[in-house]
Amino acid sequence: MEYQLPEYNLLKMLPEIFLFVWALVVVTFDLGTKRKTGSAVGYLALLGLVITGLILIFTGYGRGFGNMFYNDPLALFFKIIFLGASFMAIGSSFGLTHQKIINHRGEYFALILFSTVGMMFLSSSNELLSLYIGLELTTIPLFVLAAFFKDDKLSVEAGVKYLVVGAFSSALLLYGLSFLYGMSGTTDILLMKVNLAVTQLKFEGNIGIILIMTIMLLLAGIGFKLSLPPFHQWAPDVYEGSPTPIAAFLSVGSKAAGLAAFAKIMVNGLYAFYDPVMTPNDWGILVGVLAAAAMILGNVVAIRQSNIKRMLAYSSIAQVGYIMIGMVSFNELGMSSVAFYIFAYMFANMGAFAVVAFFEDKTGSCQIESYTGLAKSSPLLSAAMAVFLLSLAGIPPLAGFLAKFYVFAAAIKMAGTDGAYHWLYWLVGIGLLTSVFALYYYANVIKTMYFSASDSPYKLRFTAPALTVILIGLIGVFLFGLYPEPIMKFASNIPASLGFIID
Repeated sequence: MEYQLPEYNLLKMLPEIFLFVWALVVVTFDLGTKRKTGSAVGYLALLGLVITGLILIFTGYGRGFGNMFYNDPLALFFKIIFLGASFMAIGSSFGLTHQKIINHRGEYFALILFSTVGMMFLSSSNELLSLYIGLELTTIPLFVLAAFFKDDKLSVEAGVKYLVVGAFSSALLLYGLSFLYGMSGTTDILLMKVNLAVTQLKFEGNIGIILIMTIMLLLAGIGFKLSLPPFHQWAPDVYEGSPTPIAAFLSVGSKAAGLAAFAKIMVNGLYAFYDPVMTPNDWGILVGVLAAAAMILGNVVAIRQSNIKRMLAYSSIAQVGYIMIGMVSFNELGMSSVAFYIFAYMFANMGAFAVVAFFEDKTGSCQIESYTGLAKSSPLLSAAMAVFLLSLAGIPPLAGFLAKFYVFAAAIKMAGTDGAYHWLYWLVGIGLLTSVFALYYYANVIKTMYFSASDSPYKLRFTAPALTVILIGLIGVFLFGLYPEPIMKFASNIPASLGFIID
């Protein structure tokens, strides 16, 4: 039998290859100029992201390395999110690199780019091992970035906790993937789906116990990446101790990468085992319970936080609960709503963290009480923060409102199709109720800025990079809240990437 090499088609991987090389250029440039480049190395990193985005537009859809690498609508959509989150994280870091990161600016920016490469590679992976490698390339640079302030005990603690938890979650995920390979005999996700269905029929459903154990391992592994309860304990401490732009990048980029991995493995690879005909809601109800726990725990505990980074950490836990409502809806609108949600979340959350990073750079404080009276001395900064928080709370006409509306609508639509999915009504009810709690702690920050009798001692003026990031966030929140059609039209192609038949 003649062995035929797969078609490599490296052109489809050109954005990832270019950004990887560009990250090396960033480090070399910083070292070559004896670390005296100032902001230039940051602008160089931003330029690389812009060029990568342009290359991505012209790359188009297609396969590479056989079926291992596949540019489809899901991959393209998530790559845009990864590049956007990386751009906003680097743009928020200029104040940080002027004050605290002086001798290692090149490494700092390059590690963000390397992590972005991993996210992009993961979103195009159509095979278990390459997906796992992409996930590790995403997280390993983040371990270093979380502990980048080596003289700060909180930062070192954040890095160590993230490393330990990340290694443990990776072990669980890899163990689950090994079971999938053992049951299906392949690491190709599409072929795995077919082989699992055949194996299930061949053994008359007797692989059910092994499959359920596998699903639990996979949920534990990916649940750590998404900070779904009970796998969320690391998030508040890591967010608080990490450099603020890195906490922002963790909350959006890393979370989006986890969602892409979940969609590829659970939705696409284990599709047949969600259908009630095969095995009634094996992972659907379980994920629904985790989503409900995320919404309740995240929103309730966030109310008690006095540190704004910890508050946003618990907020991100709650937000992933809302996102998973769309994921377990398991219809075309559900998959599209998940994509739109993370897209809208990127602008609001990265924008909020950009304000926090700018405020921290100027004042050295992350306490909510430090924002007292800020609206009087820095009205533009306060207005931007208020808009971002209201979008996270789901207030119209901002993008966050439509994001929640779409995931709730998808769940209600699915619940009305079959009695097996009536539990989704309860999930939507929990989502609506906990949104009220969310409004309370978001509004508390706004009240502190606008309705305090005391005056703020800080009069802050925007720097160009911080203003750019905040304006990008504001434009995204308003534009896609008022005119979501282009993004939803693009997102409507994603279900086809996951095996859904679109009329």
